Order: sequence, then structure tokens, then C-alpha cells
Amino acid sequence: MSIPITLACERYDRTEALRDGRVRPAGIDLTYLPQQVEETFFRMSRFREYDAAEMSLSSYVITLTRDAPFIAVPVFPSRLFRHSGIYVSAASGITKPADLVGKQVGVAEYQLTANVWIRGILADEYDVPVDSVTYRTGGLHQAGRPEKLKVDLPPEVRVEPIGPTQTLSEMLATGEIDALYTPRTPESFTSGNSGVRRLFDPSGPAEEEYFARTGIFPIMHVLVVRRDVYERNRWVARSLYDAFSQAKDLCEAGMDETAAARYMLPWLHDEVARTRAVLGADYWPYGLDRNRDVLRTFLRYSYDQGLAARALEPEELFAPETLEATIV
Repeated sequence: MSIPITLACERYDRTEALRDGRVRPAGIDLTYLPQQVEETFFRMSRFREYDAAEMSLSSYVITLTRDAPFIAVPVFPSRLFRHSGIYVSAASGITKPADLVGKQVGVAEYQLTANVWIRGILADEYDVPVDSVTYRTGGLHQAGRPEKLKVDLPPEVRVEPIGPTQTLSEMLATGEIDALYTPRTPESFTSGNSGVRRLFDPSGPAEEEYFARTGIFPIMHVLVVRRDVYERNRWVARSLYDAFSQAKDLCEAGMDETAAARYMLPWLHDEVARTRAVLGADYWPYGLDRNRDVLRTFLRYSYDQGLAARALEPEELFAPETLEATIV
């Protein structure tokens, strides 16, 4: 008899086989709830509504050093380079990363994983210390966005909320803030506003160069299981890990299909080949071993930026059952 598990996760090509039932986790009757990530993160972090969910890596790290209501599985539904997530106002005079020092920088939430990566990369690679700017928090397009989880930051990190009716996208366009770190593209940029541009434009070359030097393809999200669900049936963690891995394998097989176009990209196979040449054949790995350096870097950033209450090692993030090799 299978146990029921409700999973909240965005619809991704690498998870579609779980949503449509082609892959079924062993021993689990899975209900897949496709939702936008912001809704899933807020509802899981605040109310713990689901048995398992995709979660912001930074929010998970915060909870792990507090009451630890979740345990993670080394499955990473979202990875993205984030040089492209830095936008600047033409009125700011910012032309290079060093110009950010002393400026007013918008962030929807200080704790967002994308913003942790951006601040860390700017500090490590471009000599822009985390405490060298003033952060302005609030909604990107809708006013009044709060932090999902309370953060206790060191006094040298200056975080100030924007007004109750203001939005970061509009403030960037008017020059009320100098820059914006964001995982979601602001409308003031997509509308063609000449007063808003990306700091790294184009961003691809900077991101490729960053990977070539560091080997880091940033992890954004992780799969978590509510700890009470895990403690009742610890095997659930390994079952979900295996199922997510199978779904990713099916996705990759579809990308290599040449008889008919699986995706609406006319030069898909050229781009897949180029991506593998730059990032490696298995460029989106699950599991701890191939992601240890990426996770160690992110955990350092989380601690240095005041989000984690203590320094963590990558092994502490995951259910032990998902770290042991399968015996065959």
C-alpha cells in the first residue's frame, strides 16, 4: 500500500514526468501541485502546508539553523547564473560593478537565494562587500512584500523597507534606487524603458567566464520534505530522490530527440551541444558529491551575510538515506 504525499513544485521539463505520472516514486501515491515558486515558498515556509516541496535554498538554510522543520533531498529543480539579475538605473551613473559601492540597491527580500549568490559573487569577484550598499526591500511589482522568514542581520548590513505603496521596479525606473538585484525580470526593463539596463549586458559571457574559473553553476532551489513526514517514513526521501532522478533522465532523452522537435527552439540541438561543451556532459547533476563545492560556497555566503545562525557543511543539509550509494 502506497502512502499519500502532496508535492508543491513548479512545472519544469525535468519534473514533468512526475507530474504526468510517467514516473511514480516507489511506495508513494504522489499528488503534484504545480505552482509558481513564490507561492510555494511562502506557503511552505510560513504554514508548512505540503508534505514535500521545492524550496528556496536560502530559506531552507535559515530554517535548518533554527527549528529545522524540513529535511532536504539533494535534488535541485532550479539552477541559474545570476549575473543577469543585476539591473541599474541610468540615473545612477553605474557602469561597472565597483560603482555599486555606496549605492541604494533594491531587493524584494534580503534572503532570496538569487540575492545571496549575487552579493557573494560581487564580493568575491568584483570587490563589492556585502555591507558596502544599502538594501531597500519591498515588492517588485506589487507593494507590500514581506520577508518569508524573519532575518536577524548583523548591524553593519543596512536594510530599509521602501514605502507601503512603492514598488522596486518603478523606483528603479525613476532613479529612486540605483540598482536592483532580482531573480524575476522587472517590468521597467521588459517594457523597453531606456532608463533601466542590465549591469552585465550581455550577461552570458560573464557567466561563462565565471563558470570556467570557479566550476560553479549556482543552485537556486532544493527539494524538502516536512520533517514529521520524513520521521514517520524515512525511506520517502530516497524514493523521491530516485524518482526525481528518473524524471530528469527522461527530460534529457527528450532534448536529444532529433526526429521531431520536443521543444519550440529551432536550434535546440546546437544549443544543447554548446552547453555541454561549456558546462560538461552532465551539467545539471543531482546528489551531493558533484555539488559539494557549489553548496559549500553558498553556505559560506549564507553565514557571511548573516542568514545562517552557524556555519554549515554540505552533508548537514540532506537526509542520510539520500547520500549512501545503492548496493547492487
